[in-house]
Parts: sequence; structure tokens; C-alpha cells
Amino acid sequence: METIKTSSREQTIALGKRLAPNLMPGDVIVLNGDLGAGKTTFTKGIAAGLGIPELVKSPTFTIIREYRDGRLPLFHMDVYRLEHGGGDDLGLEEYFDGDGVCVVEWAEYVADELPDDFLAIHFKRTDDESQRVLEFEPHGQHFTQLVKDLVQHG
Repeated sequence: METIKTSSREQTIALGKRLAPNLMPGDVIVLNGDLGAGKTTFTKGIAAGLGIPELVKSPTFTIIREYRDGRLPLFHMDVYRLEHGGGDDLGLEEYFDGDGVCVVEWAEYVADELPDDFLAIHFKRTDDESQRVLEFEPHGQHFTQLVKDLVQHG
């Protein structure tokens, strides 16, 4: 597991931007962390790195927001409201096997739906309100290489 610290919202966005060029259709990124830990901020960076011009907003109430105007479509999911089930009714597999990048917040509620290969990123707050620690946990060779490149060129 690799760890990267960010000291501002802008650095968190920049990290997402740096990850985006290496993403491919069907990639799934799982974001874990408390409310306000930086998950949606990081997703804004991924969107910017994919060339998506729209403002990225948290999908808490819609569950899935789709952004299709970039290099690849971005499907931003917040499945917190599926805590008591219902993930299989959303057709998540179609998104995961589709032509875009899926970013999933609170993925523990749909763990059975996740593909074998994905990148988990754990967001942790520190005593410094602006600082975040991001722990990258790759599953599969593609994501292992992606994290290695991100850390080396960080």
C-alpha cells in the first residue's frame, strides 16, 4: 500500500488530475473515508484530468452522476444510501463493465458487485484540518502499475 499526503484542496484535485491520464475504460476506483475527507474533491480532479467540463457534485442523493463529455465517461457513484441493500437493482455491473471510469464512494455497501480488479483509495484526516493522507490499495496488475507511476512522478 502506498501513501500520499495532500496539504490542500488544490493538491487533492491535482492528485486526481495526475491519475486521470492513465485511466482506461472499465476502470473502477473505490473511495473510502469519512464525510468531508476529500472523496468528491479528488473526483473533481479525475474529472478535470479526463477533460470533463461540467462541475462535479456529490451524488449523495442521486446515487449515480454521469459525465460524458471527456476523454472517457465518468460515472460518479455514492452508494451510502444502499447500506441496507439494493445495489444489485441499479445495474452496477453494466457501469463497471462499460466504456467509462467508475468512481464509487462508500463501496463497502456494494462489495459483492465490485470487479476483481479495482483501485481502493482510503482518505484519512489528520490533526491539521487541511491535510489528508491517501492510502492507495491496488487490486490487479493495471492498478499496481498505475499507483507506482503516480507515486514515482508525484
